[in-house]
Amino acid sequence: MKRLIQSSMLLLALGLSATVQAQTAPDFTLKALDGNNLRLAEQRGDIMLINFWASWCGPCIQEMPALDKLAQKYQMLGVQVWGVNVENDSSAAKAYLSKVQVAFPILFDVDNSVSKDYRVEAMPTTVILDKDGKVRSVHRGYKPGYEKKYEDDIKGLLRE
Repeated sequence: MKRLIQSSMLLLALGLSATVQAQTAPDFTLKALDGNNLRLAEQRGDIMLINFWASWCGPCIQEMPALDKLAQKYQMLGVQVWGVNVENDSSAAKAYLSKVQVAFPILFDVDNSVSKDYRVEAMPTTVILDKDGKVRSVHRGYKPGYEKKYEDDIKGLLRE
């Protein structure tokens, strides 16, 4: 058991993905790009992929199209993708989104309270929740191909 915990801590320290012991995700309400407020607790029953990102983060920008494809592919199966921008000034994110549009909701955590609750320490950070709102996996950083890990996580949760 001690070795498992050490291995998990090492994975997290290296910025790699790790499956975490299921804990209920902190609830939050944030304003979306379209002006509506979205509340996480109201999404129970859906699998949630929450991606914390910033416009100055190259890997975040690189990952956006892959997240959009995942969102569109799994939406009809009860999977939602939310992008949470963590910048205090959202103007750069809005400028980026005017050029590269995504179909999933983009929310703004301008005071970083949500990213603190989720212990976001790397950009991007992707958190996947099960239908009960429990954190099932956390992925830190991004390299091409990570979306396959997200898809594997989603498929596993859909089979439960």
